[in-house]
Amino acid sequence: MKKFINAVEDVENEMLEGMCDAYPDKVERLEGTDVIVRAQKKEGKVAIISGGGSGHEPAHAGFVGKGMLDAAVPGAIYTSPAPDQILEAINAADAGKGVLMVVKNYSGDVMNFEMAADMADGIEVDEVVTNDDVAVDKKEDRRGVAGTIFVHKIAGAKAEAGASLAEVKAVAEKVIANTRTMGAALKPSTIPAAGKPGFELGEDEMEIGIGIHGEPGISREKLQPANAIVDELLSHILGDDVDYSGSEVAVMVNGSGATPLMELYIMNKRVHDVLADKGIKIAKSFVGNIMTSIDMAGASISLLKLDDEMKELLNAPADTIAFTQD
Repeated sequence: MKKFINAVEDVENEMLEGMCDAYPDKVERLEGTDVIVRAQKKEGKVAIISGGGSGHEPAHAGFVGKGMLDAAVPGAIYTSPAPDQILEAINAADAGKGVLMVVKNYSGDVMNFEMAADMADGIEVDEVVTNDDVAVDKKEDRRGVAGTIFVHKIAGAKAEAGASLAEVKAVAEKVIANTRTMGAALKPSTIPAAGKPGFELGEDEMEIGIGIHGEPGISREKLQPANAIVDELLSHILGDDVDYSGSEVAVMVNGSGATPLMELYIMNKRVHDVLADKGIKIAKSFVGNIMTSIDMAGASISLLKLDDEMKELLNAPADTIAFTQD
């Protein structure tokens, strides 16, 4: 294992310290915790918090700031954050209009966020659970993956505009209902504490439907050209229960941490070509490392079917470490 680390037990702490040192104008670490909050708290708005295990950077702390999250709660690598840390985030982020928790659909995350909500005293707390990964057949078991960032952006913009907790939750649920994601891996990630790859994958193999923690996909296949991989991923998304035909969409081509931007742009070109052929209009594209899996070589594609409200909120200003727009 070759990594720029000092000691495996210090990885998460030193990462958070380095992030705050780099962007003191955007984020700060809540003293005595692992919670990252906005450097400039805005009072009188619904607060949005999210989080999960570390190893998915820039998610989630990279999206703390104006127009997106008010706080992020990182756990240890690929491990759900503890309820007491989530409670610290709720208390710190609350700005007088309640707190919406955006939770990815993993049992540990769901359980710990709900426990923290129960522990909150005097603060109205609600939640939405993201489940955009179409690699899992049963809807209730679907994992929350890269499409979660669409929820951060759109719900964040709604909250920034002064909406109520019920209104922010409603638009977050609309994004969840219209977002689908599918991913593939070419090489596994290595967790520093483990010191070895999480699974084995041959040089001529790829895994379709991989999870962001290295959960098994739906098939292991011979490596194909980029266009063929994109076609397969899109076939699962477009074949699911959201009817994208004739609609306007946002596209996210997300790298898993060790995939060069060159390759992500090649994939994005194919996504645009396929959707154009099908009469699906792309309103906005996002390409880059957004919800990663440490150093996994892989990528996912997310589609969000837009309406006028979601499109306006997607284009609203944001100012975070990982995403800014005027």
